[in-house]
Amino acid sequence: MRNLRGLRRRILTPNISQTKLDVRGFRVKNEESRTLLETVGSSFLSGYGFAAEGPDVATVEARLETIPIRFRGFAYEGAAMGFAVRDGLRLGRPRHVPDLLDGQGDRHVYMAYVGVGWAMARLPRVRWSQLYAPDPLLRWLVLDGYGFHQAYFHTERYVHRQYRPRTFPWPAEGPAGYGVRVIDQGVGRAIWFVGGTDADHVADLIAGFPEHRRADLYAGAGLAATYAGGAAEAELIRFRERAGEYRAAVAQGSAFAAGARVRAGLVVPHNELATSVFCGMTPAEAAKVTDATVPRDTPDAVPAYERWRRAVAAEFQARS
Repeated sequence: MRNLRGLRRRILTPNISQTKLDVRGFRVKNEESRTLLETVGSSFLSGYGFAAEGPDVATVEARLETIPIRFRGFAYEGAAMGFAVRDGLRLGRPRHVPDLLDGQGDRHVYMAYVGVGWAMARLPRVRWSQLYAPDPLLRWLVLDGYGFHQAYFHTERYVHRQYRPRTFPWPAEGPAGYGVRVIDQGVGRAIWFVGGTDADHVADLIAGFPEHRRADLYAGAGLAATYAGGAAEAELIRFRERAGEYRAAVAQGSAFAAGARVRAGLVVPHNELATSVFCGMTPAEAAKVTDATVPRDTPDAVPAYERWRRAVAAEFQARS
């Protein structure tokens, strides 16, 4: 059994060297940002390894809780990927991801869904039906995770050559045309890493994309700048200025990051700084905006997740 767990860890896990900025070809702004981004990557892989080898979810959760607060959310994201891979490779109904979300993972639900998206990128398409993402509002975050993975590991294609599929076949009930927009949000998150947390370089990369994609990219980058950090106040202000007409999208992404941090009890100073610049409020206040705007009416042609994003952006647009 131990050998099986070790094989499971090796078969689909990126080597830790693949999280090094030099290996990835990402911008190195300074040694501090390099250390930050590489620690994010190693924390994710630690979480994945815990889940790939752990005998049960409770044991894995105990190990995840030993990760420093700043990086614990990334470890839970990696663990969700590991559990989703295990569920995707086994016969029968998913077991590990449901158990994670029923336990400590519930506080990290946003990152968990994103981690399932990483698994999607590594599993054969015929196994995508095994992915556990039951919440119709949050399941779109799976595609955010997929988009991040693709931009992070296939940077030339997804960032520099700006590839985007015309439609996406998941979730099966669609709408297929919306999935590519959520993938772009994940690409935007990854661009914060590709750009080495250099606000001007990140803005330059986004500016190279077609105009109709920039709002989603800025939303993703704003989320990453808030959740992961890596930029000083002056840089964040500069990024907000460079966003121009997409400032509300940056604020929306920042508020989503605040919501994830607040729910998990993982708020740290750089989260407070980013929401102050992007949202004009504390993480707790920004999280309340996301909570108050969750769609509660009946479904319509526009996915609830998109209506949620629009409502949050509209709140900050009005405040500005």
